[in-house]
Amino acid sequence: MSKLTIIANIRANADKIELVKAELLKLVPITRAEEGCINYDLHQDNENPAHFTFFESWESRELWQTHMNAPHLAAYVAATDGAVAEFTLSEMTHIA
Repeated sequence: MSKLTIIANIRANADKIELVKAELLKLVPITRAEEGCINYDLHQDNENPAHFTFFESWESRELWQTHMNAPHLAAYVAATDGAVAEFTLSEMTHIA
């Protein structure tokens, strides 16, 4: 099976940028240590600091699903409740 690529876009409310950023940064070391995580890279838009993007690669969709159900993701959701204006996620297949 081909590896899975995830592109996650998070847009924080203007008054919650630092809160969201801090909570996203907490996810990085924990997730990078998870089984199946190839890379888990967080980016912040240079023109719009409220826009964050995760570029992730996983060995399989099943292992990514395990990540999505992990306690640290639930803690992030609880900590940022009401602070995120928009969240979009794309599951992609690495083809070249």
